[in-house]
Amino acid sequence: MKSTKTTAEALSAVTLRRQRERNELDANALELFARVAAAGSFAQAARQLGLTRAAISRRVAAMEEQVGQALLARTTRSLGLTDAGRQLARRAQAVREAAEAARHSLRRDAEGLKGQLRITAVATFGQHVLLPLLAEFRRQHPGIQLDLLFTDRRVDLLREGVDVAFRITRKPPQDRVAQPVLRFRIKAYAAPGPALQEPAELQQQPLLLFGSAPEAVPLLWRHADGHTEQIELQPSFSGDSMDALIELARQGAGVVLAPDYCVRADLAAGRLVDLLPDWQLPIAEGEQIQALTLPAATAGTKARALVRHVAERLAA
Repeated sequence: MKSTKTTAEALSAVTLRRQRERNELDANALELFARVAAAGSFAQAARQLGLTRAAISRRVAAMEEQVGQALLARTTRSLGLTDAGRQLARRAQAVREAAEAARHSLRRDAEGLKGQLRITAVATFGQHVLLPLLAEFRRQHPGIQLDLLFTDRRVDLLREGVDVAFRITRKPPQDRVAQPVLRFRIKAYAAPGPALQEPAELQQQPLLLFGSAPEAVPLLWRHADGHTEQIELQPSFSGDSMDALIELARQGAGVVLAPDYCVRADLAAGRLVDLLPDWQLPIAEGEQIQALTLPAATAGTKARALVRHVAERLAA
């Protein structure tokens, strides 16, 4: 008796599942219905889809059977929507638009990216990290024209027509899409010599400082264990060119405070050393470069492709 009941329950469950499956309309059916509703006739929809009028009629009839309601009011001369048909048509149109957008995007990708792409970046990141990645991106997409603006100024993407901005920021604007691409640290580098133990020892070294600082500046240092130490340093050189300051450091003219991505080649070649291996300067704006674009609905495929390329290369 128990076995018979169990078998009956199983059969009932299978029947219900098949019934639910019949009642579900897939994306293809919804897109077809949206086209029929927009065309206003089976014949016109059939021409758009490359099908016969009879095939369109059969598929709509199958949909009506699935939902258990009439979707179209048919006469010999016209085709109209029932109330249920109007409700379904609104939802079907959203599916059709999403499908067309996806196909359009795939076609553009297949054809290759073309047109101008305007990029801005923090100058040091642009020159030391971004340029080879842009050259590689351009080789992959020769139809792209790159317009570069390397500046530490905050650029308004929308107002200045910029597609991608690479910026140091902890809190990106809420109306922008942000993709972190590189974490970095600012540390003390100099020509090869003895390492220092404490930031206070920098007071005995010529300091090469980015920016304008004619007087002593207080700098807060953070140790790897989390504790901090603030000291005042008097710059021997200051300027607005990080590359110039790094070259002075190579020549033994002093200690440069620089992002680590600016000196990786020098460290690998032994031209510079990290004077305070356990210390770094915290950065108020954050310690990562982020790629900022306009929202997906506004940002172009080219911008999203570039951000993806940079993020993947730097992650590797």
